[in-house]
Amino acid sequence: MSVLVIAPVLVPLTTAVLTAAVRERPRLQTTLSAVGVALLLLCSVALVEQVLGGGVPSMAFGGWAAPYGIEFRVDRTSAALLLITALMGAACLLFMTSDADPGSHQPLRLPLLHGLLAGVGGAFATADLFNLYVWFEVMLICSVGLFAIGGRTDQLDATWKYLSLNLMGTLLLLLAVGMVYAATGHLNYGALAQASQGLSPAAGPLGALVLGALLLAFLAKSGAFPLYAWLPAAYHTLPAPVLALFAGLLTKVGVYAVLKATTDMLPGAMTPWLAEALGWVAAATMLLGVLGAAYHWDMRRILAFHIISQIGYILLAIALGGDAGQAATLFYTLHHIVVKANLFLVAALIWRATGSYDLRHIGGLYAAQPALALLFLVPALSLVGIPPLSGFWAKLLVLQEALAQGRVVWTVIALAVSVLTLYSMMKIWMQAFWKPHPDPHWRPDTSARVAPAWVACLLLAAITLAIGLNPQWLIDYSQAAALQLGRQP
Repeated sequence: MSVLVIAPVLVPLTTAVLTAAVRERPRLQTTLSAVGVALLLLCSVALVEQVLGGGVPSMAFGGWAAPYGIEFRVDRTSAALLLITALMGAACLLFMTSDADPGSHQPLRLPLLHGLLAGVGGAFATADLFNLYVWFEVMLICSVGLFAIGGRTDQLDATWKYLSLNLMGTLLLLLAVGMVYAATGHLNYGALAQASQGLSPAAGPLGALVLGALLLAFLAKSGAFPLYAWLPAAYHTLPAPVLALFAGLLTKVGVYAVLKATTDMLPGAMTPWLAEALGWVAAATMLLGVLGAAYHWDMRRILAFHIISQIGYILLAIALGGDAGQAATLFYTLHHIVVKANLFLVAALIWRATGSYDLRHIGGLYAAQPALALLFLVPALSLVGIPPLSGFWAKLLVLQEALAQGRVVWTVIALAVSVLTLYSMMKIWMQAFWKPHPDPHWRPDTSARVAPAWVACLLLAAITLAIGLNPQWLIDYSQAAALQLGRQP
């Protein structure tokens, strides 16, 4: 037992309560928020140190031992995701102190953000399926609040779209949880893994039906084809730091749940045709996401569709399965969280300098702010998969395994999507940086306070470069994490 496993929930929930209590005192609220996210980061580092030492910290609540009590259990996969969650929280809260599209200073914004971090942390730390559903609901409640508090007409419209489409996924998830319990009599991951052996393909179609329903619910939360309409319809209305946090974390909780369902929950029910179907869903998600990005001119919409596209790569790695596929899943997820959040933050810096997110109304930034051009290129080229950045190694791990399994069509689709991703990033580069500004009298805004925003973006760019220039340590960690999946005590 380790008390530290509850820190990813306890720390942000406590911070949410404290920041709500002092909502009439903005400076104190900001200070408490900073202390809370710093403490969360320290606890996440401590958890990673524990798993690196060979431990798998866990705790069962309510005086009941697992599988009857609700259990938190942190393995290498969840520890890495908890650490990156804390890092994203710190970077986005730092960015929020700048003038680069921070959004309105609503007194409930920080409590809702920390509540969102608690929901994400709980989803990564829990080892109980119903508890996972609860944390999805916590994330949904806080997300809807963050959409709505701006009060603009477009934000309220986005709130309705986000809520209505996500409630469908929520109801589907609750139904799937009920089916799992009815079929196995358990909700604890370890107990489910043992029970799923009786739901093997040889025992009939029940196991595949139950796992299929669970995967469908998680795919809706992931923004996968054909259940992704809620994401590009709503995300672009959020202020930049909140949008970056959403983009980096929320869909990754969904793909993490897909990974857990196929490894730690119901591995015995995973049939070849389910894996095949998941692979084709991944291919369609990649392709349709990148085509949506190629169509749009608003940077936020372009990057929102690229969230969907890149989720396809992660789902493809899960569909490939095995230790290599699972290691590629973790590596790609960690890389993408950092890169995608950074792209949205850099887009906000472009907006601050030019006054618009629409590529047709901006330009001239390469001559005016060459450092910003270089800052954009790091995450943009990493998203494409250009060596030696982190995205190259992430895609290489996925494509190597796809070719090793003879999945030529999936490999070709993935490579084509990379080319179209390059087109999207070049469109942003040519329109925002290379072409002259449409207004010949335009000058970049230099009066805004953007130093905290630059620090946040440089931190994330440094992580991308560190992974890209020396990827072996993360590859080794991901491979060790894959060996733990599906091997519940």
